[in-house]
Amino acid sequence: MKIKEIRCAGLRGATPEGGWSNELRPEDCVHTLIAVYTDEGVTGLGSVFTNDALVQASLNLLEPLYRNENALEPERVSEKLHQNMFWLGRGGSITHAISGIDIALWDILGKATGQSVGSLMGGRYRERVQPYASLLMDEPEKLRDHLLRVKAQGFRAFKIGWGPFGRRNAQTDEAIVAAARHAIGDDCQLMVGAGGSDAHWSNGYKWALNTASMLADYDVTWFEEALVPDALEDYVKLREHAPLPISGGEVLTRRQAFQPWLEARAFDIVQPDVTKVGGLSEERRIAWMAQDHGVKFVPHGWNTAVGLAADLQLATAISGTEFVEYLTGSPFIDEITEGGWQLDADGMLAIPNRPGLGLKLNPDAVAKYTHGAHLPL
Repeated sequence: MKIKEIRCAGLRGATPEGGWSNELRPEDCVHTLIAVYTDEGVTGLGSVFTNDALVQASLNLLEPLYRNENALEPERVSEKLHQNMFWLGRGGSITHAISGIDIALWDILGKATGQSVGSLMGGRYRERVQPYASLLMDEPEKLRDHLLRVKAQGFRAFKIGWGPFGRRNAQTDEAIVAAARHAIGDDCQLMVGAGGSDAHWSNGYKWALNTASMLADYDVTWFEEALVPDALEDYVKLREHAPLPISGGEVLTRRQAFQPWLEARAFDIVQPDVTKVGGLSEERRIAWMAQDHGVKFVPHGWNTAVGLAADLQLATAISGTEFVEYLTGSPFIDEITEGGWQLDADGMLAIPNRPGLGLKLNPDAVAKYTHGAHLPL
């Protein structure tokens, strides 16, 4: 089965706010769908955390390398693409684009063999997983009301991030966290992401350590992105001295970038993003490396329905993974999925056991948000 063509289509019109200092607008494109077509009529879906113009440019560059390649060998084909990009952009938008190709190739392999991706990647350790509702921080009263609405949808774990947190003073930070804990109650899990990868993040180690102590008082499950993405030594110190687990890694790409962080014990929880790290092939290897170093693996998932489907397959194939991230309120997750996503009575999300990613997209919703692009659904 050969790769015949790869197409991409950017999602626009309902792009959710990202919490960034240079805030996203609804028509901005930061998520791009990918479709891989084969000569035998089997197609696969992928997702990329990158603007569609950059993805298309990457596909143009990669096309001579993937055309007529074996679509049933995702790891080898993806590694071929990575290896040939050392001089042209490993770690940037090209790597992000390869991530989407890799996800789509695993989808094809699953469809061709009649197996779920999770089964092919090592087996199904679980049939459901805890999704944590991921939403931006706001002023305390607005955040409280938002959390109450999300809790009413059935979620039992919540991550709040970015917004005013770490950008005003310690009193504001604590007021936000106190409001969140009061809204969800003591029986739900609360995670906090500072957004240290935001442009020109100015808080350092001492702020992070003091904040970690405050968060522990509110029984926060983990503290995410407390420092700038390259502050390896400070992350090591923070993990050693903070009274709660420290997580991060969402902006790192490829396993080689994660290795020094895992070896240095910089994280208690590592969070690669499948739509930019190199795809399912790369993320599985990072998860295995994390296990070898006693670090928990939780996929970062501020992306699309296809990214969520890939995260669910990883969550079943990696033994110690207890959570997946669920970006709430995004049509790119909820609307474009045929039938939507359903939580059970325990607030858990079933992991599809159908061939491939187990995902079917709503063609009308995809057409709406891609301005009519033709993709296999």
